[in-house]
Amino acid sequence: MSHKDSKQNKKQKKKDEEAGKPEKLDRKAYEKELERLHVELVKLQQWVVHKGLKVCIVFEGRDGAGKGGTIKAITERVSPRVYRVFALPAPTEREKSQMYLQRYFKHFPAAGEIAIFDRSWYNRAGVERVMGFCTDEQAEDFLNAAPLVERAMVDSGIILLKYWLEVSPEEQRRRLEGRVDDGRKVWKLSPMDLKSYDLWDDYTRARDKMFQATDTPWAPWYVAKAEDKKRLRLNLISHLLAHIPYEELPQTKARLGERKTGKYQAVDYPFKYIPEPY
Repeated sequence: MSHKDSKQNKKQKKKDEEAGKPEKLDRKAYEKELERLHVELVKLQQWVVHKGLKVCIVFEGRDGAGKGGTIKAITERVSPRVYRVFALPAPTEREKSQMYLQRYFKHFPAAGEIAIFDRSWYNRAGVERVMGFCTDEQAEDFLNAAPLVERAMVDSGIILLKYWLEVSPEEQRRRLEGRVDDGRKVWKLSPMDLKSYDLWDDYTRARDKMFQATDTPWAPWYVAKAEDKKRLRLNLISHLLAHIPYEELPQTKARLGERKTGKYQAVDYPFKYIPEPY
């Protein structure tokens, strides 16, 4: 960490203390707890496959709230064939002519799968409504239909979890500004983010209408505070594990036997090795 970064971190820490925010979680403590949770996510994976469960997890929230990082924390140590992540692009002309929810149906989980949506059908209630990509009438029609579709999902045996990640306007601004100056993050700052930046109240209004219409007993919304990304990830994974019943399956410890080598003499082939500048 450079002197400049250290100075900025201390300055931010002082601001957080003055604002009454909890101290940032220590990295070592975070990594130790995340490792424990990763083990539980593997146990969940094995149980989902064993029992043929169908799980669908929806992530929505403010720009910069940490959806991508949280999803990565969930999936980085498990099988992508079980934990399947979907971040659908803008609809094609053909998809625009379909029933709105139609393009999402094919990604719903089958037995033994956990489908994770990095933004979902709720785009219509949020981004599309606020940015004028759909009419208010279309948005209201969606809000009326969504609870019925989700009831059908749950009745079919899908375990549905919906998460909204909430962050303050001050923290959102800090994170978006960080994307401007960080070459690793510039791809995260889309033209849509820039247009949306000054529409905080409009997104709040759209969120409130969405909650009022779709926070149902069979598919409730769960709000996760996202001011501290490390705490967010640990809290959300813990909640997820608590809301999908699973058991640890008996494990047979793998044993590597003695390997026999040397019976085959490798060809002296002129392999094209990559340069090693590091």
